Amino acid sequence: MSKGTATAADLDLQLEKYRVELTGYCYRMLGSSFEAEDAVQDTLVRAWRSYEKFEGRSSLRSWLYRIATNVCLDMLTAGNKRARPVDLSDSTPLAQAALSPRPDNTWLEPVPDARVLPTTSDPAEAAVAKESVRLAFVAALQKLPAKQRAVLILREVLAWKASEVAELLETSVASVNSALQRARATLADAHNQGEDSAVSDPLDEEQQKLLDRYMAAFEGYDMAALTALLHEDAVMTMPPFDLWLRGTADITGFMTTLGAPCAGSHLVPVAVNGLPGFAQYKPDPEKGGFSPWAIQALEISEGRIAGFHCFLDTARLFPLFGLPLHLEGETDETE
Repeated sequence: MSKGTATAADLDLQLEKYRVELTGYCYRMLGSSFEAEDAVQDTLVRAWRSYEKFEGRSSLRSWLYRIATNVCLDMLTAGNKRARPVDLSDSTPLAQAALSPRPDNTWLEPVPDARVLPTTSDPAEAAVAKESVRLAFVAALQKLPAKQRAVLILREVLAWKASEVAELLETSVASVNSALQRARATLADAHNQGEDSAVSDPLDEEQQKLLDRYMAAFEGYDMAALTALLHEDAVMTMPPFDLWLRGTADITGFMTTLGAPCAGSHLVPVAVNGLPGFAQYKPDPEKGGFSPWAIQALEISEGRIAGFHCFLDTARLFPLFGLPLHLEGETDETE
């Protein structure tokens, strides 16, 4: 490579500036936090290796998005579409509840806000960015063909012009507009069938009180208090298990039967997928203290919790969120 050390260092800095927004783009495309990070790393390596061929006819940012799009399209040729448990089956009555895992690549994965949401001083821009990484929206994106997905993200989320998207995808403006129209129709259908989560940015006072009460109810394993905070048709999911539950009776019934070992858990607030959430640590009877159990993402609607989604791949997820794999502390073992 003919670049000198100073030039190489400068290029590294230039490329690194785009890591967070590119990770957000790739995450929306792929539905996987880990695949998104791999895609961005591949993008930056390709950019580094071919930088001398970059002629500057477009901006560096546009060029990087072109590379990232091609990387994602290549990764999506296998045809795998990640989903949530609610996308794959009907809810299970508590009496029939069984924990049946599916392979990791089945599931939409959670992502820390800090990994995918660039810092911005524009509140409206920040709100759109958060809404566009919420679980329901990213799950709906996965239902789109890959190129429609790219068009919708670039046009609707990142506010690119149709001509810019056409140049990036090496197609016509008419083709881009047609793809956007079809993608919007698919997403409108998905929205009509799905949840309507309304979370303020930042959380308003009532929402913060709701989260405080949820944390107290969950840590106290107080099912009456928890029931008061949940919508009567609230949803609970637990990837990698395909089981999902609807309704306060089934959710609290599960938590006091199959989920009973979660009593005495400790919750640590996290920002996940533009939603409030918690890292759940479960009492560890062998080592003492607490061990990771789940990343919880909470959906709020009309002043209550409409969904809480517990992602159990702790060995990978807790390091991704910068969380320790053990917490010291005394568990409550009093009778």
